Amino acid sequence: MATDAFHSAVSLTVNGKRCDLTVDHRATLLDVLRERLDLTGAKKGCDHGQCGACTVLVDGRRANSCLLLAVAHEGCDITTVEGLGADGEDAAGEGGEGGLHPLQRAFVARDAFQCGYCTPGQLCSAVGAIAEAEAGRPSYVTDPDATPGEPVELSRDEIRERLSGNLCRCGAYPHIVEAVEDVTR
Repeated sequence: MATDAFHSAVSLTVNGKRCDLTVDHRATLLDVLRERLDLTGAKKGCDHGQCGACTVLVDGRRANSCLLLAVAHEGCDITTVEGLGADGEDAAGEGGEGGLHPLQRAFVARDAFQCGYCTPGQLCSAVGAIAEAEAGRPSYVTDPDATPGEPVELSRDEIRERLSGNLCRCGAYPHIVEAVEDVTR
């Protein structure tokens, strides 16, 4: 498809791989990931940025991909749940090179998913939340007397607050919090 008044060329790095695409100006990043790149981990839940099922990492920061226009992310580094860990290794850590991300292993160990629909968004959001806390970014529940820029300890309240934008219909929240605690302790 050639670029025209309704389409533009865009170059994204998705899970470490450069992707040069021509996309409709109205196409969301979620739709491009799912329909053009066959990366179906991020889910279209509410399509309004309220459920978090579509959460991915954009330049290391978590974002609801259903709200982002793909053309506005030229040159960005996108990480989906498929890019969190290396392929070929099972949850027990056996098999190929690299394997699952530590959070993916913790989710399996803690049974932090039930139907699994929200799990990819929960995982990407948790990876982003951990990075934000390590970078010293406060949340609503961070102690106001905390030293600015210093890493924030991820207490249960911090984890709950930072992941509050990701909904789970099955109610696996306690196990999700435990899985994040396992990785951060």
